[in-house]
Amino acid sequence: MIPKFASKVPQAFANFGIGTLVVLRKIVTALMLVPIAIVFVIFAVANRQTVVVSLDPFDQAHPAYALALPLFGLLLAMVIGGVVIGGAAAWIRQSKWRRAARLAQAQARELDAELDQLKRHMGAVEPRREMPGRYASQLTIPPPAA
Repeated sequence: MIPKFASKVPQAFANFGIGTLVVLRKIVTALMLVPIAIVFVIFAVANRQTVVVSLDPFDQAHPAYALALPLFGLLLAMVIGGVVIGGAAAWIRQSKWRRAARLAQAQARELDAELDQLKRHMGAVEPRREMPGRYASQLTIPPPAA
């Protein structure tokens, strides 16, 4: 049996099992992350000198708050801060789609309950069963095409 997500997998990998795809994904991830880690270590070793970060624009000789740290630490902190700020901005921007998905899911539950009630009223023998959990992920609203 072909897995449900096989339509999203290129045809060359359609005959692989789920375990093979997971291993392949881990290998590709490692092939990407190992060179990035090597470059980061080389950058950190090359930029060990200490820099002073001051947030006092009026007194450069005696700042109210100054922080001395290695240059690679400053740049790493800035990159992490940028990722966090970008992630927060994306999360806030997508809030209307999450809200629309919640409302659509609530409406679907109400309509399912109403359908079951109507079937019982009309004399149907068996009320409608719940959908299996694997279909719940398909009840999302896709983002706009931009």
